[in-house]
Amino acid sequence: MSTSKIAITIDQNTLARLDFLVKNNFFPNRSRAIQQAVSEKIDRLEQGRLARECAKLNPESEQNFAEEGFDMELDEWPEY
Repeated sequence: MSTSKIAITIDQNTLARLDFLVKNNFFPNRSRAIQQAVSEKIDRLEQGRLARECAKLNPESEQNFAEEGFDMELDEWPEY
């Protein structure tokens, strides 16, 4: 995976907290900590988007779609 170098602006309090994590070996360096934080945030946003889209679905309609044609096929199934 290729990477790109970027510059960011960060408030002093957040930077101090970040440096504390690096100093205590939670992350090998600032860059890795920020990479992981951004990646996790994007993942959460994408999951939230999927949940919002799923919430728009009508459960009754989805159930009807899932069962469409099911009754006809049930009569044709062999008995076990």
